Amino acid sequence: MAQQNKFVFTTEQAASEGITDHKKLPKLIEKARNLAKAPIKVGAVGRASSGRVYLGANVEFEGLSPSLSIHAEQFLIANLALNLEPKLTHLAVSHNGTVFNDPCYRCTHFLQEMTNAPQIEILLKNENDEDGSFKSLESHNADKFGPESILPAEPSLLLVECDNRLALFNENSATGGIFSNPDLYPLLKWVALKAAKKSYAPHSKCPSGVALVCEGKVYRGWYIETVAYNISLGPVQAALVDFMARGEGKGFDKITRAVMVEKKDAKVRQEDTARTLLENIAAPNCDFKVFHCYEQLEDSSRDIL
Repeated sequence: MAQQNKFVFTTEQAASEGITDHKKLPKLIEKARNLAKAPIKVGAVGRASSGRVYLGANVEFEGLSPSLSIHAEQFLIANLALNLEPKLTHLAVSHNGTVFNDPCYRCTHFLQEMTNAPQIEILLKNENDEDGSFKSLESHNADKFGPESILPAEPSLLLVECDNRLALFNENSATGGIFSNPDLYPLLKWVALKAAKKSYAPHSKCPSGVALVCEGKVYRGWYIETVAYNISLGPVQAALVDFMARGEGKGFDKITRAVMVEKKDAKVRQEDTARTLLENIAAPNCDFKVFHCYEQLEDSSRDIL
């Protein structure tokens, strides 16, 4: 089952699948598409600067707004971030395994948040092409509005050393239900806080992180923002990427507990959206609790867990 739900390939594993260079990325597109959770299955295959190959797949949530869905490229980018990859170098995306197109407007925004965005090579191929060709993101999105238009420094979505310098308030700041197993608090708060510290939120300054529990295992994810707030990836969705990548094919309805950490005074709040999503996809009566954090001063060492 784990092999069937594989989302990360080492250089050697990729070579065993026939991927010896970026031109061979389409060889894994059907594996990526088969991992999708949507009526129209879209797959993404990306090569990182480390040489490892990552998969992404689209995820839709029945009965919920399409804005809460995860596009294949978003999945792949979150997968890179969760595995601390510094750069994406090549990307191939397809809805049918034969035609490869540019990323959509929404996903282009995510790619533009990376330091090396202009140099990312995208596979373009129609049904009549034998191999297609790779074109730089810059070459077909040269005039797009991106984060460099408003940020004082280069965007750095995949910055491995990211630390938002957050600390938790005391437990009285928590909202939500009561866990059936209070002993999980310290671990889940720590995991969610650590995720929030890695959150990419340079535009709103509202980082957040989530920890999910399924059958004793903990999965984490953090808010990944774009210059257009309404197409950012929420922390629950990012944690679901981790869950799909490491959860050995288990369904979302096996998730029984969740903890979120976000700023108490956040202008962009994630709690309501996270609660709506979990109420619709997680186990009935899934325990969900939110803890609030604050931004530490540089000389502060306070960190309540």
